[in-house]
Amino acid sequence: MKLSILIPVYNERAVVERSLAQVLAAPLPENLDRELVIVDDCSKDGTSEILARLAAAHPEIRLYRHEVNQGKGAAVRTAIDKATGDFCLIQDADLEYDPSEYPVLMAPLLSGRADAVFGSRYLSGEQRRVLPFWHSMINLGLTLVSNMFSNLHLTDMETCYKVFRTDLLKSIPVRSDRFGFEPEITMKCAKRRFRIYEVPISYHGRTYEEGKKIGWKDGVKAFGVILYFWAVDDLYKESYGRNHLNTLTGTPAYLNWLISIVRPLLGDRILELGAGLGSLSGMLMGKRLRYVAGEKDPLHLHSLRNRFLRTPNVEVRELSPDSDGGFEELGENFDTVLLLRALEYSIDPRACISRVSALLSQNGRLIISVPQGSGALSSLDQGMGYKNRFTRESLVEMVSNEGFTVEREIQLNKFGRLAWGVFGGLLGSSHINKFSLKLFDKTVWLWRLLDPVLPWFGLNLILIARKK
Repeated sequence: MKLSILIPVYNERAVVERSLAQVLAAPLPENLDRELVIVDDCSKDGTSEILARLAAAHPEIRLYRHEVNQGKGAAVRTAIDKATGDFCLIQDADLEYDPSEYPVLMAPLLSGRADAVFGSRYLSGEQRRVLPFWHSMINLGLTLVSNMFSNLHLTDMETCYKVFRTDLLKSIPVRSDRFGFEPEITMKCAKRRFRIYEVPISYHGRTYEEGKKIGWKDGVKAFGVILYFWAVDDLYKESYGRNHLNTLTGTPAYLNWLISIVRPLLGDRILELGAGLGSLSGMLMGKRLRYVAGEKDPLHLHSLRNRFLRTPNVEVRELSPDSDGGFEELGENFDTVLLLRALEYSIDPRACISRVSALLSQNGRLIISVPQGSGALSSLDQGMGYKNRFTRESLVEMVSNEGFTVEREIQLNKFGRLAWGVFGGLLGSSHINKFSLKLFDKTVWLWRLLDPVLPWFGLNLILIARKK
């Protein structure tokens, strides 16, 4: 395996060579290689020449340069994109943090217990330089505020030493260009439900006279970053998985509407295919004897495993609606199969229904929710990743041909059909903005009342069928 050490650098000619020598010589756990991904953020004091010389002498160093100074967050963002290791560790180019502590930071990750490790300057490390009181109080105050809004219990949110599994870190969009990176990444780790560990580290902080760059203004901005990313769910890069599933977790009233329909129909042994981030699974598992949450996306599988790590009646399985892999291991004793967010993404919906039918016991129930409509997919459908839309007739025929008897059909979210047509048809949007979603969710109580009397089809069709 490989550790990518991400090093943002800006105007550090007095210390950068000694700092990088420590990083190159730092001990690593057995069978772990290293690469240094250094991003020179447009240094103008001679640092660039030192870095170029070191990169030429050490093949482990991969050097990149910003032509315009952008800030620490921007430099870390570039380094993340360039990293090729299994893990990423963020290291400043000064001498405040001790690279000899890499094995301590890596231990929870290598044992599989953690997704991210924060090195804390305020736990009982070996040594810590005593710094001005108010600087420490600002750090502790920002950590307190971050904990309040993220519901974490960290002792040092502002620490430089943060280590991540690379696949998870690369999936997070980093928006902050300066020192807002620390509160932003912390808030996003909390919302993504990462397993975060803290380990004690030593700290040899600099004074401003010695070159420290962060100031009180950055502290004020950090407070704003905490509030912003508490309110805004910007957790996945567009290229990673079904990003809109996270957006749906911000519509609790709509999800409760769907749950109120589905929950009374469930048995004790349930398979949910296309479980996503577990927003529905967490509300449906209840006291069921067995609940299998199936998902194909690696990042969503990771989120599901974290979420249900200590829930013994929930099994997380890698299952795809378009592959037989993993299904034969499940057995044939399910009394309920949920396809609530699966068929619209399937290449062959009929084969998917046939596949799950084999897992249902006699008189087992199949519950399907699909986007309803005919014709070509709109830009919004494509933006959501849909491969299919369904008419009532086509879905009924599909399940009937696979040996099911339709018990009930429910038209859901008729108002949403109008909104979908406006965004996807008239405006040509590929997504619905978060403000519109929140506004819709706040008024779901009204649309639930109007749904039975509106004279057109719903945005979604729920079909309940029994296996003959």
